[in-house]
Amino acid sequence: MHEQATIRDLVATVLHVAADNDAKRVVRIKVKLGALSHFTPEHFEEHWVDAAAGSIAEGCKIEAELSDDLTDPNAQGVVLEDIEIALD
Repeated sequence: MHEQATIRDLVATVLHVAADNDAKRVVRIKVKLGALSHFTPEHFEEHWVDAAAGSIAEGCKIEAELSDDLTDPNAQGVVLEDIEIALD
């Protein structure tokens, strides 16, 4: 359940940034997965594909890096590091 909420919030953030920049589509996102986030890059991508379906973020490239730092303040979360959008 926590994972779905995390992904849902992240998709909403990405779509908000895209809308604020008049994007036609989201090309790529880069995220850092916390060591305690319960995500692997593959698991994150599965959830992302489902949550982004039907939006301008559907089909975007996903770069997900799993941290191994248990002491990182974001160890339990997912940090959006970059978004690439297309304006046309």
